[in-house]
Amino acid sequence: MISTEALAPLRGENWKKANRRLTGKMLQEFLYENIIQAETETKKGEDRYRFQVELGGAVYTFEVIKRLFNSFHVFEETIEKEKAGNKLPVLAQDLLLELQQTAPISSETASHLIKEYYHTLAADCHLLDKTTTAADMAEMDYAELEGEMNGHPWITYNKGRIGFSYADYLDYAPEQQQPVRLFWLAVHHTAASFQTAGGWNEERLLEHELTREEREHFRRIVQQAGADPRGYYFMPVHTWQWEHQIISLYADYLADQRLIPLDFSRDEYLPQQSIRTFVNRTNRHKHHVKLPISILNTLVYRGLPSERTLIAPDVTEWVQDIREEDEFLRDICDIGLLGEIGSIDVAHDRFHSLPGAPYSYLELLGTVWRESIYEALKDEEHPMTLAALLHQDAAGRPLAQELIERSGLAPKDWIEALCRAILPPLLHYLYKYGTVFSPHGQNAIVVLKQNIPQRLIMKDFVDDVNISDQPLPELSFVPEQLKTVLRREPPQGLVQFIFTGLFICHFRYLADLLDVKGLLDEKTFWQQAAQTISSYEDQFPELSERFKLFDLFQPTMTKLCLNRNRMLEDGYREGDDRPHAAEHGQVENPLSACHHPGFVE
Repeated sequence: MISTEALAPLRGENWKKANRRLTGKMLQEFLYENIIQAETETKKGEDRYRFQVELGGAVYTFEVIKRLFNSFHVFEETIEKEKAGNKLPVLAQDLLLELQQTAPISSETASHLIKEYYHTLAADCHLLDKTTTAADMAEMDYAELEGEMNGHPWITYNKGRIGFSYADYLDYAPEQQQPVRLFWLAVHHTAASFQTAGGWNEERLLEHELTREEREHFRRIVQQAGADPRGYYFMPVHTWQWEHQIISLYADYLADQRLIPLDFSRDEYLPQQSIRTFVNRTNRHKHHVKLPISILNTLVYRGLPSERTLIAPDVTEWVQDIREEDEFLRDICDIGLLGEIGSIDVAHDRFHSLPGAPYSYLELLGTVWRESIYEALKDEEHPMTLAALLHQDAAGRPLAQELIERSGLAPKDWIEALCRAILPPLLHYLYKYGTVFSPHGQNAIVVLKQNIPQRLIMKDFVDDVNISDQPLPELSFVPEQLKTVLRREPPQGLVQFIFTGLFICHFRYLADLLDVKGLLDEKTFWQQAAQTISSYEDQFPELSERFKLFDLFQPTMTKLCLNRNRMLEDGYREGDDRPHAAEHGQVENPLSACHHPGFVE
């Protein structure tokens, strides 16, 4: 039974504030994705406008600043709503229902969206109760800081988590910062595939993750079940996944002892922003663990795709080999790559033999072991995800501002250091090797020293490494087993991973935040980014043809949309592959504009 105390964050004051914030975000991102349009706009100052939007008979008025990338900053405190001359409360779900009257959103889709918005609002109420200051966060441990985040900055239903009950939310959501223990299973060799890389093997991996007593305890359980432990792999599973999916859907595996339930291991873990990745809090030098949880959050179910789980260690060896053989990446950039050094996949024999089965049924049971962030650090280095730089505390003070002031650098110089730390290694992998990571806020980790950005660490290769479809000689060395699984993208598609994944999905918000807080003009921010790219290109004139092929300075790019996908295109139907961002129109590229005199005023 959920206690009354656990419901306390849902009080009226928080509910109203969460609704206003979410409504502001919806208006802002729906304007960007051309889901809504301003009926009228009135200039309120040098760069401030008052917009009016009519939806389903309701009229919303609010103030905005027009931003680069054809984007906007909506001032949530200015939102007013009227209908038939009456002032009405600002509620996110009502905005959606009003939008549905004019946009092609089915009632089925609208119902699921309302559910996701309710879940998001409930989580936002909990976040509003947090009292952690920006000063506190500047000193927080990497894993602890992840529990302070607000979620995806662009997707409006960013904490939908369909499949979680409220009790599950309290137990497993990262912002609850509740330590969990992992349940372990024994899976027969005939039912699973176990892969390792980097000198690891099954025995060494288990010795690293489990004590001798735990390993012996697990072996005894298998023996007591009348089976031989030598014929089994040991793997952890998330408790929610075990109870909600595995027991029922793998019942025949349990019946014939292809699966044998074991016990909880002793270590405690903290869930990270992705929900399915866990950092060991008992011993932080042990591996991070990525586990499937079949809940729908943002655009996808949070499972582990079988085909990518199988090749995860091979992808690790390949991207790390590139780094080790390239002096620029290894010595100059000093990029860190958190290797996925072990994986186990238990494909469901019925679902995997069914042509066109929904993808969530192909991602049910597996484990990926990733190198610990703490093993990749040097003395005095402090890591945090890029997502953390967008965070503001309850008083509205950004963590980025706290870090800048502590560093002693001017904001412009701090952003220059950030761009130098992040962009060159990403550009080098793209231009020289036709390979991209997905450098969004969760995957990209900035390493600070004395609060100044120093270098980049990347993670999550199993889902987010992609290669060019062009016949580049550097790609002739890609192992055959990777070519059949890694996404091969045309040049424009490959560029989008940096342009949209980093610039639009992260830098767009950071530039806006610094500008609104009076720290750095938005145009100056993008000038710094453009200068970093130009400086890289000056270092490698031999790659000039690649700069044209993968052109980050082109005047416009295809606009990718994350809210439009769910709301107007795919809805909630589930195909045999994960959904991708929707394409809609073009977006102006401020990096191109940087080449014109007068861009920086």
